Amino acid sequence: MTDVQHDVQQVFAGLADSTRLQILDVLAMHGATTASTIATELPVTRQAIAKHLTILERAGLVSSNRAGREVRYVLLPARMEVASQWLSRVAEDWAVRLGTIAHATEGDPTPT
Repeated sequence: MTDVQHDVQQVFAGLADSTRLQILDVLAMHGATTASTIATELPVTRQAIAKHLTILERAGLVSSNRAGREVRYVLLPARMEVASQWLSRVAEDWAVRLGTIAHATEGDPTPT
């Protein structure tokens, strides 16, 4: 597995859960905030939020910063670019394949 494939896999693993997507939404709206604050906005416990934040941090989608007794989390949207680039490449590949199929079914043997 290449580094890019590993990065894409980590990002998609982080995005694969609806609670984690909600956490990312909260962080996008509020900026740096604590797990306790996030938990007040979602129907899950603070402990569950903390576990999800660990997964998101491992995926590189959030970053944590300790300030005294508080740990604040912040969204790292640039990391999603890895997944976006991968999806764009896959979409381009499929567009070429579908174009080839369209030309073949229309009787034109030369795809563009």
